[in-house]
Amino acid sequence: MNEIILNVQGMHCEGCERRVNNALSQIDGVDEVIANHNKGTVTIKTNSKVDIDEIKEKIDDLGYEVKED
Repeated sequence: MNEIILNVQGMHCEGCERRVNNALSQIDGVDEVIANHNKGTVTIKTNSKVDIDEIKEKIDDLGYEVKED
């Protein structure tokens, strides 16, 4: 299983986590999403190839910002 960890700014509560989890779970190839507002991270687990740009765009559409390292 592949794991992608993104740094995401703007999540402030469990409601934010749920919004991100629900939205990203709808993307083809995404098996599991773990958003953590305390750490400011979103972990995506997948067994297949996913479009990372689609994931970043979806996070942006929700009003959060993916921070590049």
